[in-house]
Amino acid sequence: MGRFGVTEILIILAVVLLLFGGKKIPELMKGLGSGIKEFKNAAKDDQPAAKKEEEEVK
Repeated sequence: MGRFGVTEILIILAVVLLLFGGKKIPELMKGLGSGIKEFKNAAKDDQPAAKKEEEEVK
């Protein structure tokens, strides 16, 4: 259980392609990308609030 090699990555990609088909993969990636973008924006917005709470505690 260590690093993924080229062979393992190709096998995983082949399984994903078989499970979802070629037309669904772009939709899945688009959804994943927008989810990551939302998470990053939420994390950015939360940082100033956390700093305010730390200052209030002091």
